[in-house]
Amino acid sequence: MTDPLANSYYAATAHPWRPRAFDGDLECDVAVIGGGFTGLSAALACAERGFSVILIEREHIGFGASGRNGGQLIPGLRWTASELEEAFGQDRADALFDLCWRDNRVKARIAKHGIDCDLKGGHLEAAWTPKDFDAMQGEAEFLAARFDYKSQVVAKDEMGTHIASPLYHGGIFDPQGGHFHPLNYAIGLAQAAEAAGVRFIEGKKADLIFDLGLDRNELFLGDQTVWAEFFIDATDAWIGQLEPQLGRYTVPIMNYNIATAPLANADALLPSDAAVADSRFVLNYFRLSADKRLIFGGGERYSQTPPRDIAAFVRPFVAQVFPQIADAKIDFGWGGAVAVTMNRLPHIGRDGNIFYAHGFSGHGALVTTLAGELIAEAMAGTAERFDVLAGLPSQPFPGGPWFRRPLATLGLLWYALRDRLG
Repeated sequence: MTDPLANSYYAATAHPWRPRAFDGDLECDVAVIGGGFTGLSAALACAERGFSVILIEREHIGFGASGRNGGQLIPGLRWTASELEEAFGQDRADALFDLCWRDNRVKARIAKHGIDCDLKGGHLEAAWTPKDFDAMQGEAEFLAARFDYKSQVVAKDEMGTHIASPLYHGGIFDPQGGHFHPLNYAIGLAQAAEAAGVRFIEGKKADLIFDLGLDRNELFLGDQTVWAEFFIDATDAWIGQLEPQLGRYTVPIMNYNIATAPLANADALLPSDAAVADSRFVLNYFRLSADKRLIFGGGERYSQTPPRDIAAFVRPFVAQVFPQIADAKIDFGWGGAVAVTMNRLPHIGRDGNIFYAHGFSGHGALVTTLAGELIAEAMAGTAERFDVLAGLPSQPFPGGPWFRRPLATLGLLWYALRDRLG
């Protein structure tokens, strides 16, 4: 499989880490499949609770979206808090808000383990249209009145305090958000998990789980077998390869990022050093790296074939937002699949002895760590908080294995067209 981090800024600046080799039996209490944020946080939390854990990653830690995303830490879910309350009522909205807005498990893990991942505070949602800004103002007022959650409404003529771009009609600045180096965060979680006793297997593909409902079930790894009581499937965009019935709930969207060369005018572009994402359906999102590069994600592709030149694909979006650096040198270009659900809410649950969490729909840098820790709680016998996320609505994409993706692509293209039409 081609490594999506092959020309990534994150890979070029990643901390060194290799798992310790181990001999002996492949028996454990919990087998985790997938070495991204969800799997790593679940493995670490399970080990902290006294479970013996083996984590299996087909490639290497951070290979998937966890190691190559935009690094944006955005509190909440893809639905706003007011949308959640309207759909589910006050009690469930309260529980979801406490988990997904107030309980920042990423910051807690970084602090607890001293993870060096360039963590910075502040996130700005930028309004693409005046209508979007009106909706943002209304949501900010709802958050303040209903949850005493403080965010800052930024009028159009005040946007220069955050971003040197004429495109946007205002925005909402959330000091609880932020940004970080995602691959170094994943490596930090892996180091903490290994110190807690988690054993790692890299370079092995999980082929089949036999969940017999017993205290000793089987996971096949080619010529090896891992025996475990519980399994956690945290393979996200690849979940259908291991469990086809779960693969029906997501489709992969290809997303691409670039990193410029270090910019002399970086601080002038983003004066508050906040991460920024705009309100379009096919959004632009960007931030500064620790060494003053612009890391920018823009556009989506619905074909799994990457563009021949990722830098050339993303550059027009950079130029639209920041015409003053339209010709800036681009040092890195990378990308890959992000798993998206029908309603853009994550699909989390349990089937017998198998727990799963996937479909974070491009909004998972914070909630993946939370999901992993909630799985560990549920496995230890306290499922109330796990059930809050597991109770989110979900439905498979229509069309079956042959037509599911083409039909989803048509729908996504329609929403992308609405962006261009305003």
